[in-house]
Amino acid sequence: SEKLLKLAASVPRESLVAPGTCFGKFTKSQKFRLSVTALDFLAPYAKYKVWVKPGSEQSFLYGNHVLKSGLGRITESTAQYQGVVVYSMADVPLGFGVAAKSTQECRKVDPLAIVVFHQADVGEYVRNEDTLT
Repeated sequence: SEKLLKLAASVPRESLVAPGTCFGKFTKSQKFRLSVTALDFLAPYAKYKVWVKPGSEQSFLYGNHVLKSGLGRITESTAQYQGVVVYSMADVPLGFGVAAKSTQECRKVDPLAIVVFHQADVGEYVRNEDTLT
């Protein structure tokens, strides 16, 4: 916001990392990795979504992948390796992931197969509070 930029102008440049919200970081291979701090901004506009069952929410928030047995719903026509936003069944955004299987493959895969690879979740606020910017 403009108000935040005006307040940041009073901080010396050496002490200021960046004004605003950090959406992610570039890796050493120059790929951009989204951070969980971007979740609140991107979740309302997500095209592909995955809902996890209440029993699997805790597992996802501890940094584990989503298994077929924990999958509640998935957006129709989600392609394999497509970025998805992971929601609880109560429509609360929990984090980001990458679809390991397409919607069609999810229907016929065994219950212990991974359907969403974990990328970031709101549990990182607690687990990595020292390094999270």
